[in-house]
Amino acid sequence: MATLAEQPCYTLINIPSDAEPPTELQLRQDLEKGDIKTKTEALKKTIQQILNGEKLPTLLMTIIRFVMPIQDHMIKKLLLIFWEVVPKYTPDGKMLHEMILVCDAYRKDLQHPNEFIRGSTLRFLCKLKEAELLEPLMPAIRQCLEHRHSYVRRNAVLAIYTIYRNHDSLIPDAPELIAKFLEGEQDMSCKRNAFMMLIHADQERALNYLSSCIDQVNSFGDILQLVIVELIYKVCHNNPSERARFIRCIYNLLNSQSPAVRYEAAGTLVTLSSAPTAVKAAASCYIELIIKESDNNVKLIVLDRLIALKEVPAHEKVLQDLVMDILRVLSAPDLEVRKKTLTLALDLVSSRNIEEMVLVLKKEVVKTNNVEHEDTGKYRQLLVRTLHQCCIKFQDIAATIIPVLIEFLGDQNELAALDVLVFVREAIQRFESLRGLIISKLQEIFPSIKAMKIHRAALWILGEYCETNDDIQNVMTMIRQALGEIPIVDDEIKKAAGEVADDEMQSGGQVQKLVTADGTYATQSAFSSAPSSAKKEERPPMRQYMMDGDFFVGAALATTLTKLALKYIANTPDVKRQNSLVAESMLIMAAIIHLGKSGLPTKPITDDDVDRIATCLKVLAEKTPLMGEIFNTDCRQSLSLMLAAKMEEEKELQRASEKRTVKVQADDPISFAQLVNKAEMGATENMFELTLSQALGMSGKKDGDPIGASKLNKVTQLTGFSDPVYSEAYVNVNQFDIVLDILVVNQTSDTLQNLTVELATLGDLKLVEKPTPMTMAPHDFCNIKANVKVASTENGIIFGNIVYDISGAGSDRNCVVLNDIHIDIMDYIVPASCDDTEFRQMWAEFEWENKVAVNTNVSDLAEFLQHVIKITNMRCLTPEKALKGDCGFMAANMYAKSIFGENVLANLSIEKPAHLSKDSPVQGHIRIRAKSQGMALSMGDKINLSQKSIGKGQ
Repeated sequence: MATLAEQPCYTLINIPSDAEPPTELQLRQDLEKGDIKTKTEALKKTIQQILNGEKLPTLLMTIIRFVMPIQDHMIKKLLLIFWEVVPKYTPDGKMLHEMILVCDAYRKDLQHPNEFIRGSTLRFLCKLKEAELLEPLMPAIRQCLEHRHSYVRRNAVLAIYTIYRNHDSLIPDAPELIAKFLEGEQDMSCKRNAFMMLIHADQERALNYLSSCIDQVNSFGDILQLVIVELIYKVCHNNPSERARFIRCIYNLLNSQSPAVRYEAAGTLVTLSSAPTAVKAAASCYIELIIKESDNNVKLIVLDRLIALKEVPAHEKVLQDLVMDILRVLSAPDLEVRKKTLTLALDLVSSRNIEEMVLVLKKEVVKTNNVEHEDTGKYRQLLVRTLHQCCIKFQDIAATIIPVLIEFLGDQNELAALDVLVFVREAIQRFESLRGLIISKLQEIFPSIKAMKIHRAALWILGEYCETNDDIQNVMTMIRQALGEIPIVDDEIKKAAGEVADDEMQSGGQVQKLVTADGTYATQSAFSSAPSSAKKEERPPMRQYMMDGDFFVGAALATTLTKLALKYIANTPDVKRQNSLVAESMLIMAAIIHLGKSGLPTKPITDDDVDRIATCLKVLAEKTPLMGEIFNTDCRQSLSLMLAAKMEEEKELQRASEKRTVKVQADDPISFAQLVNKAEMGATENMFELTLSQALGMSGKKDGDPIGASKLNKVTQLTGFSDPVYSEAYVNVNQFDIVLDILVVNQTSDTLQNLTVELATLGDLKLVEKPTPMTMAPHDFCNIKANVKVASTENGIIFGNIVYDISGAGSDRNCVVLNDIHIDIMDYIVPASCDDTEFRQMWAEFEWENKVAVNTNVSDLAEFLQHVIKITNMRCLTPEKALKGDCGFMAANMYAKSIFGENVLANLSIEKPAHLSKDSPVQGHIRIRAKSQGMALSMGDKINLSQKSIGKGQ
């Protein structure tokens, strides 16, 4: 039985579980006496019951007598499935006598005038394994190779191939027969099947055929071209000396009409040759595919192939010349594609083509100005960051980039504008020669800035780097314009009292005369009528921020004014002019404090902001040299220290990426391709075999564990040792699939019949197929496989039972309940990284939050953080420098992605109060945020379960 169970199941049929299964008697009556429709339904039900493990032995003869002679196409089709699934042997292993009648029916169908019946019968023969049934049919199968219809010929080739593979004695001359057939065949699908057979059955004949028609390969259909690419790859992989013979063919296939052929040909070309021309041809082919294909998934897959090409140091130089072609991919609307393209282009750009790249990026920036799409803001951010990195990498082009980027400061998208300001701040500090240009551009754009954060940061830059008196005067003028009339409180009260001057109703009084509809006068007090919303909106931007209660911008403005005034004093010997500017600055600061305490704004000024502005007033009143040095020297020193640390980090990253470059040592052995063993060709592992094994979940991952230890860790015991049937399962998770390898042991002295493992799932899991029933001898054991599909990152449970009959017993079916199998969410989660801005944005957007209280026996903060990272597969985004030291408190942000593209964020806030002993555990909580509820809850459960898994003794 084990060998039967191991046979592949070709036919998967969905069986409705709600219907009541009919009895054998009912089915026999329907098959004997019903009309065609009734017989069709009865045949379907018979097939379903046989697939469910029912034997139904009496129906075989009924179907042969009453259903087989019918010529209806639907019945013919169903009969083929029936013959496939029906048991063909008696219990003692002999072929059933009825199968001789069936065999005769096959032969008639193979000679049927209708091509559909012939073709579908040939397809069925591919699934037939019994040599006794196939032998009488061989002449009829050979005859089908000459049928006028391509559908019959195509399936005849497949039938001959499977018969030759399983029972070569039945048709020993199959390769020769198919080679002759191939020479005279015109239909592409038939040629493809025949060629495919020759590849596997007689590779030499396949190569001879390919050599004879190598110049016509471009005129072949895409299905045949794909097989040719596979053959060339396999031949050249096994026998490198054949490369020269077939590599021209691969070059020709790069120009195929089919995108699939071009993709495969490019991938094969790179594996066969590392010559610059080959790499360039393959890369150009990939780029064309990305641009022309509309499917985003295809674009991303091919982009990954390009990135993989770049990872090879020898290929990187070739790709550097193709940067401008790669940038053509930016025409794709998808943000992920654009992101990968910009990253790739930035890695490859060199001093030769940086100027061209900047021109392209500047054009892209201009394009985004008038387009309002949901991803436009994010794309602008990407462009800004890329230009920023170009500027840092190649300082010569900073002068052309900066004016373009400063235009962004007036942008509606605050995130893009913030990125620009970070860049401008870095550029103005690093490039002294560009300071004048940046200051003038910043002054130009300042009036059009719309966001408060941008205003605040722009003020800091102007206050820090404006050196000349003209610049200082210009900034003072801009500040006055951004604040409006001073003192602010008096001006606001006047406006609230009535907009008389604006409306020119009455110049002096507080009462307006209005004419009503009937011609009489009506009086209205200006105090009773609220100012129109239009007038409210006309306030200058800085004043509006403060009227809305945001006085932090006022504190930043006070610092800027102090810096400017101190510089002006140092530059100007005229005391009168000095005092004039200082007085103006102090008036503005006093007006801000007055406004904050007047009750006019929506929120009053905070004590921190009052203290900051008061300190600035005191500094300007006293004008001590020490304060001048603190404001104008130490602030800039802090910035330069921060930028130096940032540069050091970037250099470290660059050094880490340079480690992968191949350095050939003087005494390294030289490997000659002709002398290398197949076992030593590790670098050129067979691509097709590798991908096939990965698809089947058989990729041999070399674990650091002892042999089998990692596999044993995933074994779940399903039943008890004292149960009549013992069972355990190995859970193998492979991306979207879970394969359960279930060991079942019969611990009794009885033969167990129809033993079935019945499984069900809870959560976003789906059972693909039911395990087949088994018959088990006393004390026997067997392995059963079950496949489960996973749809999302959520904790899932697989549960069920084992049911069986005892041979010779008259009692009901026996049942053993199985333990639940919990599917671990960690198998789908991989660490990911994002910057602070993206983290904050996602944190604000995600609606599901799960707050987990820390309950552990770990006493060290850093150790607990490392433990959480390990159990959750998340990456810590907080830099190590911020986590160093021992202050009794720690806060860290973590981020991970699932293979389904779902994001999960976590914020760890833990502390160790000073009054507690050294060995006391850490306290605090972990907040988890995700887009879906399942993700947030599952991650919280995982942390809760594993918090205490570090023992105190470790």
